[in-house]
Amino acid sequence: MAEESYDEECDYLFKAVLIGDSAVGKSNLLSRFSRDEFRLDSKPTIGVDFAYRSVRVADKTIKAQIWDTAGQERFRAITSSYYRGALGALLIYDITRRTTFENIKKWLSELRGFSNPDTVVIVLVGNKSDLRQSREVEEEEGQSLAESEGLYFLETSALENQNVEEAFLSMIGRIHEVLTQKIALDNRPNGDGTVIPAGTEIVNIHEVTATRPLSTSLSSCCYK
Repeated sequence: MAEESYDEECDYLFKAVLIGDSAVGKSNLLSRFSRDEFRLDSKPTIGVDFAYRSVRVADKTIKAQIWDTAGQERFRAITSSYYRGALGALLIYDITRRTTFENIKKWLSELRGFSNPDTVVIVLVGNKSDLRQSREVEEEEGQSLAESEGLYFLETSALENQNVEEAFLSMIGRIHEVLTQKIALDNRPNGDGTVIPAGTEIVNIHEVTATRPLSTSLSSCCYK
């Protein structure tokens, strides 16, 4: 699967982020989803990287712009700004390292602090499920945490390509549902029977780099 191009036509552009401790497998999850690739020699992300993939939801083409954030503490001041404008997030831990699971609430608090907690769609992901013999976090623990925090939950394996599509597509699909509900509310009838028109800004991607502006208000299409 080839990675989607930056200027490919679409109906909506959704920004999402991958967050979690270093070496939980964020980069390999992203490369598996965007290019169907897995690298055993994957290096830690320096700062932030991103990739695109277009998917069909209902009758719309949605381009997912997914940011892979560094998990190392020394990059926290850099990556926190990338949460702004995110409509979804995969919150990832490594099932073989309990400390990465214990840090989930810290990441969740940070995410909610820099994004809109009422609208951001969050999927809790327990990665590296192929390493069952080294498991330190039971699946039931992840499910329980997700239920208590109102999150979606899946265990994945980037190596075996298990539930990777499901994790990303469930997030994108739920973002589309939230957006559709917002459009319906914005087009609700007024008291005199007229229709209040929807605003021109449906999805707002904040500008995060000086060299490649991503601040875009989208009504029906992006980068056409």
